[in-house]
Parts: sequence; structure tokens; C-alpha cells
Amino acid sequence: MNCIDNASFLEGTSLEGRRIYYKGFLNLLQKRRVSIVGSRKPNGYARRMTHEIALKLAKRGVCVVSGGAMGIDAVAHKAAGTANTIMVAATGLDIRYPAVNKHLIAEIEQKGLVLSQFGESTPARPYHFPLRNELTVALGEVLVVTCAEPDSGSMRSVEYAKKLGREIFVLPHRLGESDGTNALLKEGDATPIFDIDAFVGRFSTDREEIADEFLLFCGTYPSYDEVVSRFGGKVFEYELEGKIIVKEGRVYPL
Repeated sequence: MNCIDNASFLEGTSLEGRRIYYKGFLNLLQKRRVSIVGSRKPNGYARRMTHEIALKLAKRGVCVVSGGAMGIDAVAHKAAGTANTIMVAATGLDIRYPAVNKHLIAEIEQKGLVLSQFGESTPARPYHFPLRNELTVALGEVLVVTCAEPDSGSMRSVEYAKKLGREIFVLPHRLGESDGTNALLKEGDATPIFDIDAFVGRFSTDREEIADEFLLFCGTYPSYDEVVSRFGGKVFEYELEGKIIVKEGRVYPL
């Protein structure tokens, strides 16, 4: 199993000096990163907004970090594209947990990056999740909590973000929904995201740095028919320019 000792990206955190196991591509650690977490049972509004935030960050070339759980984590990973996301696991890397996300996790292993503090064959334990959350928070420049109840793992991630001095962003919710993030707003501990484009714009001022949406999509190795359906003749243009290759019915960026 591949591992990193004394990972430089954890300097200045309580995780400094820990051994980190990984599957995937470490070059994602060189990109700007935003951590996104939230409820395992989000409402439709939180799902839609999480998807938009993660997708638009990815278009800016920002890597999205999350914990691979059901709900908001899975939405964030998928919207960012599995080639542009880092998942932090609460198990050894030979175990894909939760099982409901095993196909998503396998794809992130192949195209993105999965990290863990736990050795091979280590199952999920209750005390593993706070450690996973700490690493998820530590990897991001800021923490985005798109929905959370007061007594939840996401709110414990908020406490760790405060200790690290990370800025915390939340979505505005109606009364009676996402009481945890609403409490953060009431107490002045978080900044609301009223304009997703303005929030995403914090991470790049040069329009030339914005990732090419077409190549970003091709980074998920879609079928040829999917690419043509979504982008039409652009697939022929990029193929002629040598930016992509079509092989066995799938499109790959070069």
C-alpha cells in the first residue's frame, strides 16, 4: 500500500507527522482545494446547491475534498468529477466504505485520489470518523457546510475548522432546516453563500485559469455518445487538435 510519511500538506495542523496512505494521483495535492461536507440525508435544495458549487469550483480548476459518505459528500465528489476530487476514507484503503458508494470510490481511486490514516484491512470504527473529518478539513483552504443538524459529524468538522483558523461557509436555509448551519450564521461563525459565482470567484481572478469544461468532462472517461450528445461537434474539433483520443467507444483527454 502506498503511503506518505510526514506529509507536507499537513504542516501546521494536529495531523502533522502522521502517516497517510493513498490510492490515486498525488498531483491533486498541488491544486487549490476546498472541503465540502454536509448531511447524509440532505434536502433537494442542498443537493442542487452542493452540485452547483462543486461543479463551478471544478471549472475553476479547484479540487473538491470530501469524506465519501452518502448524501452531500457523494454529491460533491460526483459534481467535481472523479478526476478532480480527493476522498478521505475512514477505513483501510482495501475497504470501500460505505458500500453504497463503492463504485464511486473505485472510480475516484482510478482517476482522482483517496487518502486514509488507517492501514490495510482496518474497518470503520466510530472513532475513525472524527479523524477522517479532521483530515478532510485540513486539506481545504476553506470549509463549506451545505447543510447540517446541530449534533452531527459535519458540525464537529466545523469545530476543527475553527481550531485551524479555516474560514467557514454555509448555505442559507429556511427556518427548521439545517439548524446546525443556521446556528453558525446566527452566532457569526460562518459566512453565507448568497451568490455561488461570487464565492467560486474567490479562487481565481484570471479567466484563463478556468478549466476547460469539455476536457474536464472527458476526464471522467465518458462514452463517445455521451460526449457528442452534450457537446456536439466540439468532439471532432478537439480530436483534430490532438487534445483528446477516442478509443473503444470512450473519450480520453491527452
